[in-house]
Amino acid sequence: MPQLDDSYDPLTPVPAERRAFGAFDAFSLWFSLGIGLLVLQAGAFLVPGLGLGAALAAIVTGSVLGALLLAAAGVVGADTGLSAMGSLRLALGARGAAIPTVLNAVQLTGWGAFEIIAMRDSADALTQRTFGFSNPVLWTLLFGALATGLAILGPVSFVRRFLRAWGLWLLLAGAGWLTWRLLADHDLAALLAKAGTGEMSFGAGVDLVVAMPLSWLPLIADYTRFGRSPRGMFWGSAVGYLLANVWFMGLGAAYALAAGGGEGMLLSALAAAGGFALLLIVIDETDNTFADIHSAAVSTATLVRVGSTRLALGFGVVCTVIALLAPMARYETFLLLIGSVFAPLFGVLLADHFLVRRRRAEAVGRIASGLNLPGLTAWAVGVGAYQTLSRLAPDIGATLPAFAAAAVVYLALQAVRKRLVA
Repeated sequence: MPQLDDSYDPLTPVPAERRAFGAFDAFSLWFSLGIGLLVLQAGAFLVPGLGLGAALAAIVTGSVLGALLLAAAGVVGADTGLSAMGSLRLALGARGAAIPTVLNAVQLTGWGAFEIIAMRDSADALTQRTFGFSNPVLWTLLFGALATGLAILGPVSFVRRFLRAWGLWLLLAGAGWLTWRLLADHDLAALLAKAGTGEMSFGAGVDLVVAMPLSWLPLIADYTRFGRSPRGMFWGSAVGYLLANVWFMGLGAAYALAAGGGEGMLLSALAAAGGFALLLIVIDETDNTFADIHSAAVSTATLVRVGSTRLALGFGVVCTVIALLAPMARYETFLLLIGSVFAPLFGVLLADHFLVRRRRAEAVGRIASGLNLPGLTAWAVGVGAYQTLSRLAPDIGATLPAFAAAAVVYLALQAVRKRLVA
């Protein structure tokens, strides 16, 4: 086991005396993480392929399903006290879990860079529109440094000192003002009356929506492992993320439709809010980048003998450099690709934790050192199911069927193994 130089050892269960998070802490964190500029953009992808009414129905459906699965993954962290990638060792074995750990570090680095780009572009648009000043490099460095500093502080300090103290209220003020301006400046009934173009099916819309909460599956346990009770972590995370995701994806769809398409959504929101609301949200968007950088460090710390504090600094620098060099393109493809890899993986984990191990925390100390072939096989089947369905039947969606397929295959293989051993 790697020996870390700080207090966030991902492979050591968090002791009871250090479990500081209650239900409101979980609500605050996941409500905040469920609101962001990229969530607005994801909502904008739903229209005009879907009409606004159908888009809102897809948002509610996908958000409910995704938030429940996300919160269930959070219970794993609260039950075991392990980090997200640490808990995967229970289902895949120590060596088997190295595969998703590397993939997770890569995808979180990508998410962190995307978040910095989104903040940079929004802040630059605000200052250019208001003051005629534009300096994308300065904004990139500023937001990268801020998110990295928060990641080094760690989740307990971040939630208690930053988010609950003032960050959540700042976010609520901005989101509330954006909502008010939407209702004041646009005829919501007229927007709801517009028919969709049919370029996106309802099933595909749900698939896109559910990919948002499921994109957080590989890191939620990094925070719920500090929870005082699994019940508080479940309900706090589920309700917080559900409300935020429905609210902001709905805003994204409505603003995009009012602007005549997703490309004009940001400028429409800027014009509606006079820059004030979006400025507050840009500032608070740092929490998403914090989570990406911190969890990338925690994931990597399960594999190398380097403390997560130093790793957080390194990942923060890498995310900032990528943001300086890479354009924000093909975000929708990136979002769905994440679902194809990690949704089936957590189908395996949840089946293992809730149905095979029945939430037995004492099993943590008996993690297999090698490969758990049933877990790896079921994961591969789930990824294959996702790729097959996304190509042959894209209209029905692939994320949830792949999640279920991986879980069912894992349970079947475990049953076969039990009979052979008996």
